[in-house]
Amino acid sequence: MKFKTISTFLFLAHVLIGFAQKKTPKVEDTILTNTVKVVDTIVMDKRVGDITETVVAIVTKDSVTDPFKDLAMARTIDSIWLDELYNNNRFEEIYGSIIEQEFTPVDYEELPTEVLKQRLKELDARTPFTVEYNESLESVIKGYLKNRRSTMARLMAISDYYFPMFEEEMDRHGLPLEMKYLAIVESALDPRAQSKVGATGLWQFMFATGKMFGLDVNSYVDERSDPVMATEAAAKYLKSLYKSLGDWDLALAAYNSGPGNVSKAIRRSGGKKNYWNIRPYLPRETAGYVPAFLATMYIFEYAAEHGFKSNGPKIPYIATDTLRIEKQISLEQVAQVANLDLAELEFLNPSYKLNIIPVIKDENYMLRLPVDKIGAFVSNEDAIYAFAQQEFEKREKPLPQLTEHSSRIRYRVKSGDYLGKIAEKYGVSVGNIKRWNGLRSNSLRVGQRLTIHPMKPSSATLKKESSTASNAKIYTVKTGDSLWSISQKFPGVSVDNIKKWNDISGNNLKPGMKLKVQKG
Repeated sequence: MKFKTISTFLFLAHVLIGFAQKKTPKVEDTILTNTVKVVDTIVMDKRVGDITETVVAIVTKDSVTDPFKDLAMARTIDSIWLDELYNNNRFEEIYGSIIEQEFTPVDYEELPTEVLKQRLKELDARTPFTVEYNESLESVIKGYLKNRRSTMARLMAISDYYFPMFEEEMDRHGLPLEMKYLAIVESALDPRAQSKVGATGLWQFMFATGKMFGLDVNSYVDERSDPVMATEAAAKYLKSLYKSLGDWDLALAAYNSGPGNVSKAIRRSGGKKNYWNIRPYLPRETAGYVPAFLATMYIFEYAAEHGFKSNGPKIPYIATDTLRIEKQISLEQVAQVANLDLAELEFLNPSYKLNIIPVIKDENYMLRLPVDKIGAFVSNEDAIYAFAQQEFEKREKPLPQLTEHSSRIRYRVKSGDYLGKIAEKYGVSVGNIKRWNGLRSNSLRVGQRLTIHPMKPSSATLKKESSTASNAKIYTVKTGDSLWSISQKFPGVSVDNIKKWNDISGNNLKPGMKLKVQKG
């Protein structure tokens, strides 16, 4: 089906959405809201003919609930990729390569110099950045292609999640869309990345600069790690730098080292204003910063020519939505009631430092969830907050009555391990494991030994739970079940009870799974 005009398409799309709303339960309104956003975005992009059939399929009666099934299936298919996404640990590699860049010639026969010159000329013609050939830039590009191919491929996959959001924000503020590549250079697309000097988040804001652009930091929340808020702040900051310096290359340099250092470099160069002319007078890190940005831009723009093929997410950023939290809740509690991996929630909500979403006067703290989980959360909001309150009250009891520290153990990292998985297994935080072992990043290697101080139930608790489990009944997991919803069916049974009785470390359940549960 094709439409000749945008107005005809938009009219019919909204009519179909209106029809679907009359036929659909309230809990599915989020899908329809997101569909309107998709429709409006596509209309803005004027790519009407190609997507008309898709939008009609989404909003017709027979397929309104299909996106839920599609997302669940995609999340299963993408499990390996999603683990890669949630445990991105390439910040140190990217950050270190910029500081230590040597600009020596790199032998890479797959990219002849003449071919590179022609491509850079084409790239220069379609971007406001100065993309001119020079030997230093050639060295960086070929070095990335030869020595960091795997890293670049993985960053391309992660960019499939973030780039649509970046592009929307850059366009809204009138910035070049290619500015999205700056987040790769800054943080390797890790929203919780932190540099040695304390710069934090996707866009690496220092504390004071973040405050200037509206990013709050307190004991619970670091908005520098919020992808949406930090991207908006970065766009405003870059726009102000461009307004002062009148050049996007210089704005990039100033973003890294501050406008003061760029101004001094201009004066020391005798008044020159081309980045490559003032580069010898800039700090060493900034001297490698813009070439890293341009090299990244080149590789992404010519990815197909170099054999890169993204295996990015089937669950894109647009397939998530937010809701305002009314009462304090932890991400772990949300994971339990929504049947999600804690790692997924941490990835979607990286600004919560302690994995707790607080409720503070005059603040609107949001929870981001996959759209297929929003409706169920809203429908059970009161019960979920009551559950969260009970869990928080348990934490207020003296810890020695609930848990005791065991002696130190040495853990050997296995294939498939990551810090979050190990932390959950032993009931400790990722931060503690990193501190105990002097780790600066989340990167682990198979065979590595870690010191762990695990938390374990007291002997009295173990004895009681063992007795309870011996009289357990079998419950068969149904579609839509979560550990929390199952616990609500059995008075006196907690999520932790079910996890311990069945040796479950995460929160994911599959229909048909058999669980041991003792009816209270």
